[in-house]
Amino acid sequence: MTVVYNLFFVCHLLGMAALVGGYFAVLGAPRISEVMVWGARLQFVTGLILVGLGEAALDKDYNHVKMGVKLLLSLVVVALAEIVRGKQNKGQENPNLVHVTGGLGIVTVLVAALWT
Repeated sequence: MTVVYNLFFVCHLLGMAALVGGYFAVLGAPRISEVMVWGARLQFVTGLILVGLGEAALDKDYNHVKMGVKLLLSLVVVALAEIVRGKQNKGQENPNLVHVTGGLGIVTVLVAALWT
């Protein structure tokens, strides 16, 4: 089960790279790319799977408050990415929401790395 957990962890990191890297790539002309949307989706889904696998099969002891905060932030990032991308496709661009989406993605990474 550890191998499966590690594969999902790699997918989780790839989602983070797509979201945050995608944000930094379009910083000059702010817009939500499809890569950012898929990165946000991947982060959300793999995060849920990682906590589920860790709790059920690997007997990991998570800080549930931290996981709740990360879940909430991740859900907001996914929702914003989907909404902003949909509006962009209709010609209604909003650079401020792009920065909020990217900023919250970075905050989620900081919560994961710095909250001990």
